[in-house]
Amino acid sequence: MRLFWGLLLLTVALVLGGTTATRCPAPCICDNLRAHVLCLNGNLTALPSTIQELTKKLNVQGNSFTVIPAGAFLATPYLTHLDLQRCKVERLEEGAFRGLGRLLYLNLASNGIALLYQESLDGLSSLRQLSLEGNRIEEIQPGAFGRLGSLTVLDLRANALVYLPDMVFQGLQALRWLRLSRNALHVLGSEAFAALPALRRLSLDHNELQALPAQALARLEGATRLDLGHNPITYIAEEALAMASLKHLSLDHAALQDVAAEAFAGSPQLRTLDLRQNQLRGLPPLAGAGGLARVSLAGNPLLCSCLLRPFHSWLARARVQAEGSCAAPPALRGRPLDSLSPPEMRCGPPLPPLSSPAPSEQPSAASSGQCPRGCTCSSEFHHGSCAGGGLREIPRGFPGDTRLLDLRRNAFGTVPPGAFPGLRALASLHLQRCGIRALRPGALRGLGSLLYLYLAHNRLSTLPAAAFEGAPQLAYLDLDHNAFTHLPTGAFQLLPNLISLHLQHNALGQLEGGALAGARQLRWLYLAGNTIGHIAPAALAPAKMLEKLHLEDNCLPAVPTAALWGLPALSELKLSRNPIRRLGYGAFQPVASSLQHLCLDSMGLEWISPGAFTGLGPKIRSLHLESNKMSNLPDMRNFTGLEILNLRDVPFHCDCQLLPLHRWISKLNLHVGATCESPPEAQGLKVKLSTTFQSCPGWGRGKDVGGSSDKTKAASKPSKKKRSGKSAARGFKKSRA
Repeated sequence: MRLFWGLLLLTVALVLGGTTATRCPAPCICDNLRAHVLCLNGNLTALPSTIQELTKKLNVQGNSFTVIPAGAFLATPYLTHLDLQRCKVERLEEGAFRGLGRLLYLNLASNGIALLYQESLDGLSSLRQLSLEGNRIEEIQPGAFGRLGSLTVLDLRANALVYLPDMVFQGLQALRWLRLSRNALHVLGSEAFAALPALRRLSLDHNELQALPAQALARLEGATRLDLGHNPITYIAEEALAMASLKHLSLDHAALQDVAAEAFAGSPQLRTLDLRQNQLRGLPPLAGAGGLARVSLAGNPLLCSCLLRPFHSWLARARVQAEGSCAAPPALRGRPLDSLSPPEMRCGPPLPPLSSPAPSEQPSAASSGQCPRGCTCSSEFHHGSCAGGGLREIPRGFPGDTRLLDLRRNAFGTVPPGAFPGLRALASLHLQRCGIRALRPGALRGLGSLLYLYLAHNRLSTLPAAAFEGAPQLAYLDLDHNAFTHLPTGAFQLLPNLISLHLQHNALGQLEGGALAGARQLRWLYLAGNTIGHIAPAALAPAKMLEKLHLEDNCLPAVPTAALWGLPALSELKLSRNPIRRLGYGAFQPVASSLQHLCLDSMGLEWISPGAFTGLGPKIRSLHLESNKMSNLPDMRNFTGLEILNLRDVPFHCDCQLLPLHRWISKLNLHVGATCESPPEAQGLKVKLSTTFQSCPGWGRGKDVGGSSDKTKAASKPSKKKRSGKSAARGFKKSRA
């Protein structure tokens, strides 16, 4: 027995010794019992090397990794949950997740990823949920998801997708929910969803689809729920939706003016139909929709005349519950549909005909033609490539159904008129690093389906007004790393559908009035890394739909307040690393009603007016003020919706004037990184924890930011600090997919 206890004590000592030897990294919290590690908002630029091998859940959100290198997680092969939200990740190297064969959940939301390489997601054979929400993914190349055979949920919301090519989701055999909401999708390849046999739910709401993508959707035989709301779809033709298992369809907040009688005849299982907030004045009896139980028509300008009687009678016969009310005639205005009787629905003046645009058709695929010598062509993906071929002239003779053409790393110098004959179906054209000095008028002639044009890393300094003639559908234009000294005035007049414009790392010195004329649909404008010192008040005015404006690394001496007027949708403004020393009153007032994300870091900012943030408030979700020189902040009690607040490397003077900021930060459930620079006795202490404020007048009976005393609030509810500590020990909560 004595020998037994001796061995037991030796075993315990060895275990405790091993645990002590593997120390928890300094900015992290480790729960060795549950194998959870949290390294939140720690300003890490690389993964800590001392994370235990047996760790199962790792949460490193809110750090600064930029690149996830190959084999980054080889030392933690037992991970099942990995959270990399808000880590400023821009690139996933091929093999970044190799070795994570047990990983079930990966969250990469709210980063800056623009491209997924074919091997970026290698090694994730067991992955069930992948979130890429809120990145800037502009194009997905087929094969990117080819090794994710166990994935059930893929979240691609809030990216910059304009086009989905055929077979883009190949390999996702187990996928059940695909979320593509809040992109800018214009066109879907007819085979875009061909490789998704298990898909049950598809979210395509808040995109730019002008017609129902009938061919693409017809491949989803098992899908039961489809959301197409908030798309500018005007008409649904006969048998436009052939989805045999579909039960729930949302087409709310679209632009519907008319629906054909047999529009849903190919979806016999349809149970609920949401048509709220459209422009429908009436509907015909819906033939073939025998299983329909409910149709929502609220918010439509329904004309309850005799022309609506057939639909009204059909509702009664088919026992379909209808929501909606009459907008006309005046005698029936506001009456619910289900309260009407046929005699009340009298005939008035004839209804003017509605213009019912036919749904746009995909270009016919003509696969004839040989692949040019020295190039490769894929008939399965409709791709052509001559990348890195050392070519001096643009080759001809690609198949007529080519949709992606990769001509990177050649030496063309000039793109002549009519350079791409016979490529009417081409959607994406890559011309990066081709030494291009001139894009001649008519160079893109005949490319009526072109959506993406990549011209980065060339030598362009100007563009003629007719440079984009023949490509009216162009939505994404990349001109980064060229030699522009001013915006090519007039060149965007021929691009009425331009959504995203990249002009980063050029030599732009100012933005002049009228420079964006014609760019009425522009939503994302990227101008970082130029030398812009002045923006004319009317320079941005044509882009009234602008949502993102990136002006980092320029020479602006002040916030361009006057140029922000007339941008009612602007939600993201980045001014980091501009020499802006002072923020005056109402600096962001023109966009106060829409702004959600504001970056003012690393500017050498010395003073902020008490009214600098006038108008801003609950809508602000992220505010970056790190690495500046001011010693105090104005009242920000109205910023109640903050999810991210960064105040690192700011020399706060922790005296009684900073007491309001101390109280406000103390009530936030955020890691803000604010530290005291002075007085000497407080240097290096967290503003939230500094005791220097205890000598301030009214400290003991002071009010918190909400108006209640600190003691009262502390007594009224359990300590949030204790709760968060307990949850930290148990690991982090699973984020929503």
